[in-house]
Amino acid sequence: MSKTAVVTTRLDPDTIDLIDRVTAARGQSRSKFIARAVVEAARREAEFLAFVQEGIDQLDRGEGIPHEEVKAKLDALIAKHETRCRV
Repeated sequence: MSKTAVVTTRLDPDTIDLIDRVTAARGQSRSKFIARAVVEAARREAEFLAFVQEGIDQLDRGEGIPHEEVKAKLDALIAKHETRCRV
């Protein structure tokens, strides 16, 4: 089984022009640049999804802080800061 796959997509002319300028400056092919960009984007998205899932899991375990409590703490911090700014 192949360790790579071919992916085809359509890009607008402005994006192609941008890619061509970047790859020319780097002495790199379009395909190599796009493959690296897709890998980086997929990794970042996977990291973000894992981060979000951690929060969901914490909420499922009852480890969340009620919105009202967070809002009250923030309001207190804002009031404290506003008081310091007036002095």
